[in-house]
Amino acid sequence: MSRLVIVVEKPSDWGSYYPSENVVSATDYLKDANAVGDERTQVINLCRSYKYLGVGYYVSLLAEARGHKVIPSVRTINDLRRRSLYGIDIEDLNQKLAKFFPDGARDATDFGLLVYFGQTSYAPLADLARQVFEAFPCPILRLEFERQRVWQISAVKPAALTTLADQQEDAFAEALDAFSKKLWRKPRARRAYRYDIAMLQDPAEAMPPSNRKALKHFIDAGKELGIDVDPITRNDFARLAEYDGLFIRETTTLSNHTYRFAHRAEREGMVVIDDPVSILRCTNKIYLHDMLRLRKLPTPRTEIVFRDDAKRLAALPELLGLPIVLKIPDGSFSRGIVKVETDAQLRAAADELFQHTALLIAQEYMYTEYDWRIGVLNGQALYACKYFMSRGHWQIYDHSKSGANRAGGTKGMPKSGGFETLPVREAPADVVKLALRATAPIGDGLYGVDLKSDGKRVAVIEVNDNPSIDAGVEDAYLGEDLYRRIMDEFLRRLERKRLGIAD
Repeated sequence: MSRLVIVVEKPSDWGSYYPSENVVSATDYLKDANAVGDERTQVINLCRSYKYLGVGYYVSLLAEARGHKVIPSVRTINDLRRRSLYGIDIEDLNQKLAKFFPDGARDATDFGLLVYFGQTSYAPLADLARQVFEAFPCPILRLEFERQRVWQISAVKPAALTTLADQQEDAFAEALDAFSKKLWRKPRARRAYRYDIAMLQDPAEAMPPSNRKALKHFIDAGKELGIDVDPITRNDFARLAEYDGLFIRETTTLSNHTYRFAHRAEREGMVVIDDPVSILRCTNKIYLHDMLRLRKLPTPRTEIVFRDDAKRLAALPELLGLPIVLKIPDGSFSRGIVKVETDAQLRAAADELFQHTALLIAQEYMYTEYDWRIGVLNGQALYACKYFMSRGHWQIYDHSKSGANRAGGTKGMPKSGGFETLPVREAPADVVKLALRATAPIGDGLYGVDLKSDGKRVAVIEVNDNPSIDAGVEDAYLGEDLYRRIMDEFLRRLERKRLGIAD
């Protein structure tokens, strides 16, 4: 079971609260030579200051050296000291302030706000407070705002427990209680499992990368290897550092929480699939196109079109022929992709898609009855599938219709075509080889490479960092062994990290 340690600089700093065996002084914690143990320990560092080489700094530093999970981490402390670093992180947050503080709404030109473990008493800024805490996990933060033409965050600073007034002490106590319960609401049998992996998923996602049965197979496969695979959701961001690894089974994009989870997990030194670099490289088709082109890997003939380049748009039929496939850079599951067969359709479709992006991908239409999907893990082919086009449609998924969707699908979902899963050795050798070549410059994670083969040539369509693994589809040949192989790769990486061996 996890152990909570609250470190204060002086015992008197805790004087306003009930005594607790979890509370220790910084001196006692730093002198505890037996602090390293098998029991998972979470340290909340409430020292008065985190200045470089001060007592508070050393508490976090030695906590990390002892293998404890500590808040704030040394990296967070250093990030908060350097305005140039966190200025990048809060740029997006500044844009959110306008709706809460429109011009003329306040006479003041500056004010401050205290945040306790991501919570604040000022409801309109509750979401902002949570996001700042996710970016800089620190028990008490003071956000300072100033208004020039618009309201902006001028500073994010750690605050000390000893500076709080009575009412603020009550708010901190409630936030600490909620935070600690959230972290340890599920006791862990550390003797039963060698490692813990958080599996990020969204129970409400319409088209998740893994169905419920597949998620259960991952959990069962982990248990066989001594790994506790714990399903979590986007609301569990604060608990992330509790785990040894992160497995993302939710559709990834750079603009949502999945990338934040991956980035935070990597910063915590966890084993991560999908890692943030793979997400960055795979979720944008513009990047993928350039990467494949530079490495001379075959793709359908492709042109990049800018929003204001009407001349280039008009030239596409001559360059690529008709039909033409237009794609937004970050579409998934056949969304954001349009096939046009006339000049008029081309202009209309481009006008619509340019509402969402400054650049479009235009590709020649390469007809095949099915697409190949080669699953790749750590540079090795894992599974091979044929995904057939939806009946009467040119794509695998037909978003204009609803019906049974893949194995175990539900009504109201986009209609999809059939599939055939076969041993990798029975897939065409040139297809498998090209898939491996396409993933090599991206990383060593888990990928799904989509390819077309029309009998004359093989072409890469895209590389997915978060490939579909549904029970009854991708596992149709390997069965439970598919899940064991993926969990075994997690185990291999966890063991190497524990031994300090770099991949």
